[in-house]
Amino acid sequence: MKTAQQDMTTGSPARIILGFTLPIFIGNVFQQFYNMADTIIVGKFVGTKALAAVGSTGTIMFLIYGFVVGMTAGFTVLTAQKFGAGDMPAMRRTVAGASILSLLVGLILTAAFMLLMKPWLQLMHTPSDIFADAYAYIMIISAGILAQMLYNLLASILRALGNSRVPLYFLILSALLNIVLDLVFIIVFHMGAAGAAVATVISQGVSGVLCLLYIIKKVPMLHMTREDWHPSGALLKTQIGIGIPMALQYSITAIGTMMVQSALNILGSTLVAAFTAASKIEQVVTQAYVALGTTIATFGAQNMGAGNVPRIRQGFKVSTIIGIIYSFLAAALIMTVGKYMTYLFVSEDAGLLIRSVDIYLKCVGAFFIPLTIVNVYRNGIQGLGYGLLPMMAGVAELVGRGVAAVIAAGQKSYVGVCLASPAAWVLAAALLIGMYYYIVKVDLRRIFSGKPRKE
Repeated sequence: MKTAQQDMTTGSPARIILGFTLPIFIGNVFQQFYNMADTIIVGKFVGTKALAAVGSTGTIMFLIYGFVVGMTAGFTVLTAQKFGAGDMPAMRRTVAGASILSLLVGLILTAAFMLLMKPWLQLMHTPSDIFADAYAYIMIISAGILAQMLYNLLASILRALGNSRVPLYFLILSALLNIVLDLVFIIVFHMGAAGAAVATVISQGVSGVLCLLYIIKKVPMLHMTREDWHPSGALLKTQIGIGIPMALQYSITAIGTMMVQSALNILGSTLVAAFTAASKIEQVVTQAYVALGTTIATFGAQNMGAGNVPRIRQGFKVSTIIGIIYSFLAAALIMTVGKYMTYLFVSEDAGLLIRSVDIYLKCVGAFFIPLTIVNVYRNGIQGLGYGLLPMMAGVAELVGRGVAAVIAAGQKSYVGVCLASPAAWVLAAALLIGMYYYIVKVDLRRIFSGKPRKE
């Protein structure tokens, strides 16, 4: 039964990591198409101000998406560990616990975001000429949080079992659906930015339903019994202890990006539009790092369950090498020709925006190696079952972004805004490297010698 998915506790780590990462990377790129399609189509068919409106909500979108992804990935760490240990009944109980917790937290998030959205946008200095469109867009996204939750939870469960391909297939289908719905709602029904948000929520819901149908039909090991739906309080507490810190880590990062967005908004809607286009270009390229992080989290979790510490170290080493090689290639691409992708986003004012786009891409491209470290080591450490330690890296990112944003706002410097993320990556990477060596050389030895772990 276990071989129906992918057992990462045997075989070549390099082959397994590359094979698992590629589908996730492609899937993450298509995940970006949700918001990118909104950005491109709104920019092309509605205008630069509408593009800026969608872009001005990007940090809130990241907060919502990051919280959901971090939480569902955290809730399913134990799923991967139990699968790696070959304990299928316990694995199913972790799935039940993750499902119950995701539903409860999803309802709370939906209510909280919708109630607080207007003062939030005001606090971020959202320009008055784009406020109405920004508010309409992000309110609809907030109302659809449970649709995001459904897909990301089920995708995390499948990935915990070593299956990274099926979530990709359904994500591709829903991304294509999103593009079609964008065109229909914006061009045919003239719904503007709000139409793009509706298209996104519907598409996310479809991807979640498709994952659910696949599990019902094709993954018998996930067919739940009545007993499975009674996870113990200790299990739920452990899942919360991993999942919430992972979600909060994304939230801390998002708070930092909101500070950056506030500094950017002071500079006016034209630079907001340029920053929006540039960040979308960057996000497509950097999805490889997110994919590597997801892979090493699953790899580490399964091998943690199997008690194979040397193999865990191998996984980190291979992932780091792959990430560094990719960094050189990605930086060369976006620092030279990346700016020309600006024409995908706007028909008007492209010449005005392209120089500012190029500045942003050069600033971030020079720091892709620290970004590799952040994604590989933070997610890998989380996959080993640590919740609080990696969250400290999120605090380091907050400090880096926050200081850069305050300085940039005071100087009204666009370059300062663009350097905020690199500052965050450098600080977090330095902290994570120290954590990794402590965990591998001290704490894992304690765990597998029968002594309690300290975090």
